[in-house]
Amino acid sequence: MRDVTLAPNDSPCSAVLMTLKDRIDEILGAQPLMQTLGAQVTHVAPGEVDLEAAMHPEFLQHNGFGHAALTFALGDTAGGGAAITLQDEQHAVLTSEISTHLLAPAKGTRLIARGRVIKPGRRLVIIRSDVYALDAGKETHIATLTGTMVPYAL
Repeated sequence: MRDVTLAPNDSPCSAVLMTLKDRIDEILGAQPLMQTLGAQVTHVAPGEVDLEAAMHPEFLQHNGFGHAALTFALGDTAGGGAAITLQDEQHAVLTSEISTHLLAPAKGTRLIARGRVIKPGRRLVIIRSDVYALDAGKETHIATLTGTMVPYAL
């Protein structure tokens, strides 16, 4: 982790979480695809990352639903981000494989991807991402992704 200077009323826990959020924001900002999608980090904790992105007309498929590629990209990035939160700053992760289960059409105005680490490891990190479509304030579970991330030295 980075060296962090705490203000008198800050707890070490909140400083670590802020450092994780900064790291995920930095990684997301370095990914042109996530910038194109307008993805935003909405939650970060050890082993957890949530992302959101608007479903703009250019991200829809021919029937007007969010394209599965958008669902995959957000789910993959949320799961990878969750895995990165458990790595030191000298390591990152790459996706080795992901299985995507599309459960319902992506109908709504936004997609929310919630990435979680299922089993951390030195050589492999197993993740799960659940993706939801937000429509009129209601979340619909549209996909579950499970995958393997491989840590590597930077």
